Amino acid sequence: MFTLAIVGRPNVGKSTLFNRLVGKRLALVDDQPGVTRDLREGAARLGDLTFTIIDTAGLEEADAASLPGRMRALTERAVDMADASLFVVDARAGILPQDEVFADILRKKGAKVLLAVNKAEGRQGADASMDAWRLGLGQPIPISAEHGEGMGDLYTALDALREELNQPLPEEARTDVVTTDIELGEELDGDAAADAFFAISEERPAQVAVVGRPNAGKSTLINAIIGDERLLTGPEAGITRDAISVRTDWDGTPMRIFDTAGMRKKARISEKLEKMSVSDGLRAVKFAEVVVLLLDADKPFETQDLRLADLAEREGRAVVVAINKWDLVSEPGALKLMRAEFERLLPQLKGAPLVPVSALRGEGLEKLRAAVLRARDKWQMRVTTAKLNRWLYEMTVNHPPPAPGGRRIRLRYMTQAKTRPPTFIVFCSRPEELPDSYKRFLINGLRRDFKLEGTPIRLLWRKGENPFEGKARARKIH
Repeated sequence: MFTLAIVGRPNVGKSTLFNRLVGKRLALVDDQPGVTRDLREGAARLGDLTFTIIDTAGLEEADAASLPGRMRALTERAVDMADASLFVVDARAGILPQDEVFADILRKKGAKVLLAVNKAEGRQGADASMDAWRLGLGQPIPISAEHGEGMGDLYTALDALREELNQPLPEEARTDVVTTDIELGEELDGDAAADAFFAISEERPAQVAVVGRPNAGKSTLINAIIGDERLLTGPEAGITRDAISVRTDWDGTPMRIFDTAGMRKKARISEKLEKMSVSDGLRAVKFAEVVVLLLDADKPFETQDLRLADLAEREGRAVVVAINKWDLVSEPGALKLMRAEFERLLPQLKGAPLVPVSALRGEGLEKLRAAVLRARDKWQMRVTTAKLNRWLYEMTVNHPPPAPGGRRIRLRYMTQAKTRPPTFIVFCSRPEELPDSYKRFLINGLRRDFKLEGTPIRLLWRKGENPFEGKARARKIH
């Protein structure tokens, strides 16, 4: 299966074409130029052709140290990684001097290049296609990524490329093309996951989302984990705009790690694009198994950090807290103080691992990996019904439930309904009268006694007797 990189100036429709070829709205699309900044990969399909496609940032002439310059360097790296490039120009704007500059760069690289003239609806598109011959990249392919026009001509060109690369056609059309990212607008409900322990494998990698405030170092951390400058980084806040997933083998463990846009306070988010970026990051949280909340050691536990941790808990995801820039911390006992502060501010995540790291230096990554894997195992842990009921008996004997109106509330039976996150059902006499303080007491006991620190716990209440009591009596009679 070959790899194709889509390149071109900003706002020529690269992400729209990417979404069409992968068959889902994976990439953010907006009228303003420069929306895409990182490299986004997807499994594309056109007819009976299947291939990997890379969406890239718009090519701009800029100083190498600037943000556009670093984006351009990342795009040129994608060209080197791919088997071929699809150079996209805008029929409505015509062939601009920048197009000629970048076409020359692609020729000098010796890369295999296909030329697509996007937004080529009507007579204007035909004129632009004729003009595109002067780029010297072969026959232009007029297309409309938005309306799906010209896909037949694009298929013909890609099929010829496949033959040139000596790539065989698949024996039959694939129906299980796996995308590397979440679809924009897709409802991803973790509660729909099968109630089973899923071992990590190449087919089912661990799903990890890295979240945090802008400029906390999320992209730098992921680059350090994968050992490659795969994601765009820099001193500017808010570089990452959409949730990018990266497949990696982290010290022998297959993982899919989602880099997300930095999330500010809702009141400060006014631009449409930033709202789209934040929504994309929130979907990544829903899709993850473990959420790594990355804090800045200089300013830990700001309001937005706490909201992100609370969001992950409410979504039922295992949480690991990584404290970045730890190499700058010199105070003795700082980690102990931070742990106490975290548990005070977020008691619902008491015991969640706090791991000091330095993304820039690549320090603390082994401990972070171990914490992520432990959190994932706890998140899908199952406790036998016998152990749960022995535990419930001891808890109610040592700390009896309250007796409103002089009548003791009886907790009769307990079982685990599901995992991911651990969810338990307790059958009792008057659940509506049981105070929240006693419910929290039981949740804290579950977390402590079954080693579920940092894992969201769901405790549901049902009125009635032990649902299996009658069955046990019937078995004795027979």
